[in-house]
Amino acid sequence: MTESSTTSEYGVLGVRGVDFTLERFAPAPDLAGLVERHWVVSWALPPGRRASVTLLPHPCVNVVLDRGNLAIAGVGRERFTYPYAGEGRVFGVKFRPGAFLPFLGEPVSSITDVTMPASRLWGRPADELAAAMTGPVPELIERAEAFLRARWPEPDPHVVLVGGIVAALLRDRSTSRVEDVVERFGIAPRTLQRLFARYVGVSPKWVLRRYRLHEAAARLAEEQDRPWAEVAAELGYFDQSHFIRDFTAAIGLTPVAYAQACRRHQEPVSA
Repeated sequence: MTESSTTSEYGVLGVRGVDFTLERFAPAPDLAGLVERHWVVSWALPPGRRASVTLLPHPCVNVVLDRGNLAIAGVGRERFTYPYAGEGRVFGVKFRPGAFLPFLGEPVSSITDVTMPASRLWGRPADELAAAMTGPVPELIERAEAFLRARWPEPDPHVVLVGGIVAALLRDRSTSRVEDVVERFGIAPRTLQRLFARYVGVSPKWVLRRYRLHEAAARLAEEQDRPWAEVAAELGYFDQSHFIRDFTAAIGLTPVAYAQACRRHQEPVSA
């Protein structure tokens, strides 16, 4: 995670990289104001074997190429499991939180929990791009970036403001409540809520909780014998029952059960 990041590198649940490879690529500098990164998940399983990966999504819109289809995936509030077999890959462009509204032209909350064909927004050129997205990863990135440059929107100062707020929610442990955001950025609570509904698609409270749960899940997967209460306290959860409730609702297992599943290298959840 760099100083300019507005999302973490967490979100894959369980022990990572067992049956698949996840690669991340920085966008071209002229696109970095709106694009967080490009990503590729690839796998090659022996015949007859099946696997899956479970994700806890970021507060971001992604443009995803999967099995030849180009789709726009709005912010997903629930975890989901992607099954795979044989050999394949999925390519994606992850936009910064709030940064897709200038492309979409309407509140991002309108596509929260929605995955739609990219042609619904961009028409036939999106289908033509999907057909052309073959070959090595650098070529995929080059074609995707050229497509976005041709449709690059006018600057929107609200995107910069939202990005700054989201970065604080991600990195600053002193920002543990929405009230802290209101005070730090001098924004009225209702204005902040409306700004996030329009630009991010979810509330600032949701973003804060999701980032803390991303980090909690990652730490429990990497340090499986570490007391979960210690992890919770470090992340600003001083009410242990509150942490257990939030973690279990998002992950599908209690912190203890999740750590045990990771220790056994088992799929920790299924959506």
